[in-house]
Amino acid sequence: MPPGSFSAEAHWYPKALNATIHPMVSFFLNLSPERIANRYCHLNPKTDRNRLLELLAYECKHFLWSGADLIHATTAEGNRRMVVIENNSCPSGQKSMPLLDDHEEEGGYRRLVERTFLPYVTKRGGGTRVDGRLAVIYDKNPMETTGYAAVIADVFDEEVLFISDYDDAPERNLKLENQQLYARHEGAWVPLRAAFRYLTQRPWNRLPLTCKTKVLNPVVACLAGGRNKMVAAKAYDFFNGELRSAGLSIHAPETIRDVSKAEIPLWVARWGGQAVVKIPYSNAGQGVYTITNEQELAAFMEQDGHYDRYIVQSLIGNYQWSSTGSTGRYYHVGTIPNKRGETYVCDIRMMVSSTPEGIRPLACYSRRAAAPLADKLTGNDDSWSMLGTNLSEKLGNNQWTSDVNRLLLMDRRDFNRMGVGLDDLIEAYIQTVLSTIAIDKMAGELFTKKGKFSLRLFRSLNDDEALLNELLKS
Repeated sequence: MPPGSFSAEAHWYPKALNATIHPMVSFFLNLSPERIANRYCHLNPKTDRNRLLELLAYECKHFLWSGADLIHATTAEGNRRMVVIENNSCPSGQKSMPLLDDHEEEGGYRRLVERTFLPYVTKRGGGTRVDGRLAVIYDKNPMETTGYAAVIADVFDEEVLFISDYDDAPERNLKLENQQLYARHEGAWVPLRAAFRYLTQRPWNRLPLTCKTKVLNPVVACLAGGRNKMVAAKAYDFFNGELRSAGLSIHAPETIRDVSKAEIPLWVARWGGQAVVKIPYSNAGQGVYTITNEQELAAFMEQDGHYDRYIVQSLIGNYQWSSTGSTGRYYHVGTIPNKRGETYVCDIRMMVSSTPEGIRPLACYSRRAAAPLADKLTGNDDSWSMLGTNLSEKLGNNQWTSDVNRLLLMDRRDFNRMGVGLDDLIEAYIQTVLSTIAIDKMAGELFTKKGKFSLRLFRSLNDDEALLNELLKS
């Protein structure tokens, strides 16, 4: 990718390229941390404002770029909250985000590269600096990854290698030599000084845990929670202990961790037959099973599993069929009803990045489920069609597509259908910041004082033999 190769038409969905951002979303993205903290503390007077400002000014060391998926939930008493479903270490979203300003050409692509990747690559300290090329490494989403490669080429004013490397590819395009990452380019192995990573499928199978090449995000961010829901749940619990005195908390579904497959029916029964079962290391909507009846539970139990441990979470559905957890029964607020009176489940993806001034928002968008939310279940319902919002669909052979018809933009038309306001965006941002910091802190704990990855500590946090075997082979 040479400098000057960015073309907007190649890096946005057509419906997003010509969309006009909603004024409320633009206003939110331009708010200062002080104004965000003032507003949040006004509505949550038990929150320590100074502590919140410290958290918004936090500079990550490992998890520098993240995207949280949140759902807008409420109780029958009207207690609303934004609930963190997961936080992703290689989040998509730029291709779905209208331009913040009409005069922009690269939008959030440039903001991420200038605010986060450039300081990360050029920052002194933090290890031995090595010479080599810049690269973008990917296994899906070429629409966005080519956009990042083109902008990195412009910002650094040099050619950027664009390297694909798939989890099950017969031949590797990456290798480690003398603790430096090399990429295959035109038949030769080329050293890399830094890489922008968009490897989503078990990245620890292709990238080392530590190396001299700077990688954004490093693999440890995935293992600490960015691609590992098991450790993320523990990171949230640990960080919530620190946050309690400040009146803050990461809102996540009630989670049972380290569950063997044989135990799952017992936990589903514990929540009245409604629960969500997750393979902790999957993404893009893969490995998530919503259970609302015996047929869905039986279908899950019949599947062969690669990993040994699962997580089980309380299910947030409609009021009549949501799990009742320790904090009550939460259900989806959903979209504004359409003309047929139908409400759809939708989520919000909030993308942020760490900068020298703190963690700042980059982009946001929403996705709705395929089928409207039913008031009552009949016993034969397909709950995933009502609750699953991810747009990615795997076609096989490393090929993916997206159901763009369910994409809701933050533009003048779609935003009004989501049923959220400015205060909901602020809470979604704060929840994203808190979950990002929790994972970043956990990533730091996984290294010894000598800078080596502590497999012993990781095993105690995530004793899944299949995953540990993958790590030992990498």
